[in-house]
Amino acid sequence: MTAQASQEPGDGTLLDVVDLQVEIITATGVVRAVDGVSFRVGRGETVTVIGESGSGKSTTAMGVLRLLPAEAVLSGHVRLAGVDVVADPAAAARLRGRTVALVPQDPMTSLSPVHTIGRQLGDAIRLTGGASGRAERAARAVELLRSVRIPDPADKLRRYPHELSGGQLQRVLIAIALAGDPRLLVADEPTSALDVTVQAGILDLLMELQERTGVGILMITHDLGVARLVSDRIHVMRDGRFVESGSAADVVDRPREEYTRHLLDAVPRLGTFDEHATAVGGAR
Repeated sequence: MTAQASQEPGDGTLLDVVDLQVEIITATGVVRAVDGVSFRVGRGETVTVIGESGSGKSTTAMGVLRLLPAEAVLSGHVRLAGVDVVADPAAAARLRGRTVALVPQDPMTSLSPVHTIGRQLGDAIRLTGGASGRAERAARAVELLRSVRIPDPADKLRRYPHELSGGQLQRVLIAIALAGDPRLLVADEPTSALDVTVQAGILDLLMELQERTGVGILMITHDLGVARLVSDRIHVMRDGRFVESGSAADVVDRPREEYTRHLLDAVPRLGTFDEHATAVGGAR
Protein backbone atom coordinates (compact mmCIF):
# COMPACT_ATOMS: atom_id res chain seq x y z
CA MET A 1 0.00 0.00 0.00
CA THR A 2 1.41 3.40 -0.94
CA ALA A 3 1.30 6.35 1.39
CA GLN A 4 -0.93 8.28 -0.99
CA ALA A 5 -3.53 5.52 -1.03
CA SER A 6 -3.41 4.77 2.68
CA GLN A 7 -6.54 4.67 4.79
CA GLU A 8 -6.98 4.13 8.49
CA PRO A 9 -7.65 0.51 9.51
CA GLY A 10 -11.19 -0.70 9.92
CA ASP A 11 -11.14 0.11 13.65
CA GLY A 12 -10.57 3.82 12.88
CA THR A 13 -6.99 3.89 14.17
CA LEU A 14 -5.11 6.84 12.69
CA LEU A 15 -1.86 6.44 14.59
CA ASP A 16 -0.50 3.22 16.09
CA VAL A 17 2.81 3.51 17.95
CA VAL A 18 4.40 0.29 19.23
CA ASP A 19 7.60 0.25 21.34
CA LEU A 20 8.96 3.48 19.87
CA GLN A 21 12.55 4.21 20.85
CA VAL A 22 14.49 7.32 19.89
CA GLU A 23 18.24 7.42 20.48
CA ILE A 24 20.17 10.63 19.92
CA ILE A 25 23.85 10.37 19.00
CA THR A 26 25.81 13.11 20.78
CA ALA A 27 29.49 13.97 21.18
CA THR A 28 29.49 12.36 24.62
CA GLY A 29 27.55 9.22 23.73
CA VAL A 30 24.08 7.93 22.90
CA VAL A 31 21.08 9.34 24.76
CA ARG A 32 17.84 7.37 24.75
CA ALA A 33 15.29 10.21 24.64
CA VAL A 34 12.26 7.95 24.13
CA ASP A 35 12.37 4.51 25.68
CA GLY A 36 9.77 2.11 24.32
CA VAL A 37 6.43 3.92 24.34
CA SER A 38 3.22 2.55 22.81
CA PHE A 39 -0.11 4.30 22.20
CA ARG A 40 -2.89 4.80 19.66
CA VAL A 41 -4.97 7.68 18.38
CA GLY A 42 -8.31 6.95 16.73
CA ARG A 43 -10.61 9.02 14.57
CA GLY A 44 -12.28 11.75 16.63
CA GLU A 45 -10.05 11.11 19.66
CA THR A 46 -7.68 13.38 21.57
CA VAL A 47 -4.76 11.57 23.16
CA THR A 48 -2.41 13.66 25.29
CA VAL A 49 1.22 13.06 26.22
CA ILE A 50 2.08 15.13 29.28
CA GLY A 51 5.28 15.66 31.21
CA GLU A 52 7.77 18.24 32.35
CA SER A 53 10.39 19.79 30.06
CA GLY A 54 12.92 17.20 28.95
CA SER A 55 10.64 14.23 29.55
CA GLY A 56 10.66 13.24 25.85
CA LYS A 57 7.12 14.22 24.89
CA SER A 58 8.03 16.58 22.02
CA THR A 59 10.69 14.14 20.81
CA THR A 60 7.95 11.52 20.65
CA ALA A 61 5.79 13.83 18.52
CA MET A 62 8.66 14.72 16.19
CA GLY A 63 9.54 11.05 15.90
CA VAL A 64 5.98 10.26 14.82
CA LEU A 65 6.31 12.93 12.12
CA ARG A 66 9.90 11.93 11.21
CA LEU A 67 11.06 15.49 11.80
CA LEU A 68 14.00 14.66 14.06
CA PRO A 69 17.60 15.47 13.03
CA ALA A 70 19.81 12.93 11.30
CA GLU A 71 21.52 12.15 14.62
CA ALA A 72 18.30 10.51 15.86
CA VAL A 73 17.89 6.75 15.41
CA LEU A 74 14.34 5.35 15.59
CA SER A 75 13.20 1.81 16.24
CA GLY A 76 9.85 0.16 16.87
CA HIS A 77 6.76 0.86 14.76
CA VAL A 78 4.90 4.09 13.96
CA ARG A 79 1.96 3.39 11.67
CA LEU A 80 0.23 6.45 10.25
CA ALA A 81 -3.00 5.41 8.56
CA GLY A 82 -1.50 1.93 8.20
CA VAL A 83 1.91 3.02 6.84
CA ASP A 84 4.95 2.31 9.06
CA VAL A 85 7.11 5.44 8.80
CA VAL A 86 9.92 3.83 10.83
CA ALA A 87 10.30 1.05 8.27
CA ASP A 88 9.71 3.46 5.37
CA PRO A 89 11.05 6.94 6.29
CA ALA A 90 10.31 8.35 2.84
CA ALA A 91 6.60 7.69 3.38
CA ALA A 92 6.47 10.30 6.14
CA ALA A 93 7.17 13.13 3.70
CA ARG A 94 4.27 12.00 1.51
CA LEU A 95 1.92 11.73 4.50
CA ARG A 96 2.79 15.04 6.17
CA GLY A 97 0.29 17.75 5.34
CA ARG A 98 -2.29 15.36 3.92
CA THR A 99 -2.70 12.50 6.39
CA VAL A 100 -1.02 14.15 9.38
CA ALA A 101 -0.16 17.78 10.10
CA LEU A 102 1.71 19.65 12.82
CA VAL A 103 0.45 22.60 14.86
CA PRO A 104 3.69 24.02 16.29
CA GLN A 105 3.95 25.60 19.71
CA ASP A 106 5.18 29.15 19.15
CA PRO A 107 3.19 31.23 16.65
CA MET A 108 5.61 34.15 17.08
CA THR A 109 8.53 32.21 15.57
CA SER A 110 6.82 29.56 13.42
CA LEU A 111 5.73 32.00 10.70
CA SER A 112 8.02 33.93 8.36
CA PRO A 113 8.08 37.62 9.38
CA VAL A 114 8.79 38.78 5.80
CA HIS A 115 5.88 37.07 4.03
CA THR A 116 2.20 37.83 4.30
CA ILE A 117 -0.29 35.47 5.91
CA GLY A 118 -1.82 34.93 2.48
CA ARG A 119 1.52 33.94 0.95
CA GLN A 120 2.27 31.43 3.70
CA LEU A 121 -1.21 29.93 3.78
CA GLY A 122 -1.29 29.85 -0.02
CA ASP A 123 2.00 27.92 -0.10
CA ALA A 124 0.54 25.32 2.27
CA ILE A 125 -2.55 24.97 0.08
CA ARG A 126 -0.42 24.61 -3.06
CA LEU A 127 1.97 22.06 -1.52
CA THR A 128 -0.87 19.84 -0.30
CA GLY A 129 -2.72 20.03 -3.61
CA GLY A 130 -5.71 21.84 -2.14
CA ALA A 131 -6.19 24.20 -5.09
CA SER A 132 -4.58 24.82 -8.47
CA GLY A 133 -4.90 28.44 -9.61
CA ARG A 134 -4.16 31.62 -7.66
CA ALA A 135 -7.79 32.66 -7.38
CA GLU A 136 -8.80 29.20 -6.16
CA ARG A 137 -6.00 29.23 -3.57
CA ALA A 138 -7.09 32.67 -2.33
CA ALA A 139 -10.68 31.49 -1.96
CA ARG A 140 -9.51 28.40 -0.09
CA ALA A 141 -7.32 30.55 2.18
CA VAL A 142 -10.29 32.75 3.09
CA GLU A 143 -12.35 29.65 3.78
CA LEU A 144 -9.64 28.22 6.07
CA LEU A 145 -9.23 31.46 8.04
CA ARG A 146 -12.99 31.68 8.45
CA SER A 147 -13.08 28.07 9.70
CA VAL A 148 -10.68 28.99 12.53
CA ARG A 149 -12.77 32.03 13.48
CA ILE A 150 -10.51 34.80 12.23
CA PRO A 151 -12.59 37.92 11.54
CA ASP A 152 -12.33 39.67 8.16
CA PRO A 153 -10.21 36.86 6.66
CA ALA A 154 -9.68 38.54 3.28
CA ASP A 155 -8.03 41.48 5.03
CA LYS A 156 -5.86 39.22 7.21
CA LEU A 157 -4.40 37.54 4.12
CA ARG A 158 -2.71 40.86 3.28
CA ARG A 159 -1.23 41.26 6.75
CA TYR A 160 2.19 40.29 8.05
CA PRO A 161 2.55 38.20 11.22
CA HIS A 162 3.58 41.17 13.38
CA GLU A 163 0.23 42.80 12.60
CA LEU A 164 -1.78 39.98 14.24
CA SER A 165 -2.19 39.04 17.89
CA GLY A 166 -0.70 35.85 19.34
CA GLY A 167 -4.10 34.19 19.42
CA GLN A 168 -4.77 35.06 15.78
CA LEU A 169 -1.34 33.76 14.76
CA GLN A 170 -2.04 30.45 16.51
CA ARG A 171 -5.29 30.22 14.56
CA VAL A 172 -3.33 30.87 11.36
CA LEU A 173 -1.03 27.96 12.22
CA ILE A 174 -4.09 25.74 12.71
CA ALA A 175 -5.46 26.92 9.36
CA ILE A 176 -2.13 26.05 7.69
CA ALA A 177 -2.24 22.60 9.31
CA LEU A 178 -5.78 22.09 7.97
CA ALA A 179 -4.86 23.09 4.41
CA GLY A 180 -4.46 19.48 3.27
CA ASP A 181 -7.52 18.15 5.15
CA PRO A 182 -5.43 15.87 7.39
CA ARG A 183 -7.01 13.10 9.43
CA LEU A 184 -4.58 13.59 12.34
CA LEU A 185 -3.25 16.75 13.98
CA VAL A 186 -0.13 16.72 16.15
CA ALA A 187 -0.48 19.75 18.42
CA ASP A 188 2.84 20.43 20.15
CA GLU A 189 2.16 22.75 23.12
CA PRO A 190 -0.31 24.77 21.01
CA THR A 191 -1.26 27.13 23.86
CA SER A 192 1.98 27.49 25.84
CA ALA A 193 2.86 30.94 24.45
CA LEU A 194 -0.64 32.38 25.00
CA ASP A 195 -2.41 33.92 27.96
CA VAL A 196 -5.10 31.96 29.77
CA THR A 197 -8.14 33.49 28.08
CA VAL A 198 -6.66 33.02 24.60
CA GLN A 199 -5.66 29.45 25.51
CA ALA A 200 -9.28 28.63 26.25
CA GLY A 201 -10.35 29.95 22.85
CA ILE A 202 -7.74 27.88 21.00
CA LEU A 203 -8.67 24.70 22.87
CA ASP A 204 -12.35 25.34 22.20
CA LEU A 205 -11.54 25.81 18.51
CA LEU A 206 -9.63 22.51 18.32
CA MET A 207 -12.51 20.65 19.97
CA GLU A 208 -15.02 22.27 17.61
CA LEU A 209 -12.91 21.29 14.58
CA GLN A 210 -12.68 17.75 15.89
CA GLU A 211 -16.43 17.50 16.40
CA ARG A 212 -17.08 18.87 12.92
CA THR A 213 -14.47 16.90 10.96
CA GLY A 214 -13.62 13.85 13.08
CA VAL A 215 -9.92 14.69 13.06
CA GLY A 216 -7.79 12.84 15.60
CA ILE A 217 -5.48 14.90 17.81
CA LEU A 218 -2.19 13.97 19.47
CA MET A 219 -1.72 16.73 22.06
CA ILE A 220 1.66 17.45 23.63
CA THR A 221 1.55 19.57 26.78
CA HIS A 222 3.08 20.08 30.21
CA ASP A 223 -0.21 21.39 31.57
CA LEU A 224 -2.56 18.91 33.22
CA GLY A 225 -5.24 21.59 33.24
CA VAL A 226 -5.18 21.59 29.44
CA ALA A 227 -5.08 17.78 29.34
CA ARG A 228 -8.08 17.52 31.65
CA LEU A 229 -10.18 19.72 29.35
CA VAL A 230 -9.51 18.10 25.99
CA SER A 231 -8.30 14.51 26.40
CA ASP A 232 -9.91 11.14 25.97
CA ARG A 233 -6.74 9.42 27.17
CA ILE A 234 -3.61 10.70 28.88
CA HIS A 235 -0.09 9.27 28.94
CA VAL A 236 2.18 10.72 31.63
CA MET A 237 5.82 10.76 30.51
CA ARG A 238 9.00 10.89 32.55
CA ASP A 239 12.57 10.24 31.41
CA GLY A 240 11.41 8.94 28.05
CA ARG A 241 8.87 6.45 29.40
CA PHE A 242 5.17 6.41 30.17
CA VAL A 243 4.81 6.11 33.94
CA GLU A 244 1.00 6.23 33.91
CA SER A 245 -1.68 5.88 31.25
CA GLY A 246 -5.44 5.87 31.32
CA SER A 247 -8.61 7.80 30.67
CA ALA A 248 -8.49 11.51 31.45
CA ALA A 249 -10.80 11.02 34.43
CA ASP A 250 -8.67 8.21 35.90
CA VAL A 251 -5.34 9.99 35.51
CA VAL A 252 -6.55 13.38 36.75
CA ASP A 253 -8.97 12.32 39.47
CA ARG A 254 -7.41 9.03 40.59
CA PRO A 255 -3.67 9.18 39.81
CA ARG A 256 -1.70 6.09 40.79
CA GLU A 257 1.83 7.47 40.53
CA GLU A 258 3.49 10.01 42.81
CA TYR A 259 4.95 11.82 39.78
CA THR A 260 1.45 12.36 38.38
CA ARG A 261 0.30 13.70 41.74
CA HIS A 262 3.21 16.15 41.74
CA LEU A 263 2.17 17.35 38.28
CA LEU A 264 -1.36 17.85 39.55
CA ASP A 265 -0.07 19.78 42.57
CA ALA A 266 1.76 22.13 40.21
CA VAL A 267 -1.49 23.22 38.51
CA PRO A 268 -2.41 26.72 39.82
CA ARG A 269 -5.66 26.88 41.77
CA LEU A 270 -7.77 29.81 42.89
CA GLY A 271 -7.68 30.25 46.65
CA THR A 272 -10.42 31.57 48.93
CA PHE A 273 -10.88 35.30 49.20
CA ASP A 274 -9.36 36.64 52.43
CA GLU A 275 -11.06 39.96 53.17
CA HIS A 276 -8.92 40.59 56.26
CA ALA A 277 -5.65 40.11 54.39
CA THR A 278 -6.85 42.43 51.61
CA ALA A 279 -7.75 45.12 54.13
CA VAL A 280 -4.38 44.84 55.90
CA GLY A 281 -2.50 44.96 52.63
CA GLY A 282 -4.46 47.95 51.43
CA ALA A 283 -3.74 49.86 54.66
CA ARG A 284 0.03 49.81 54.11
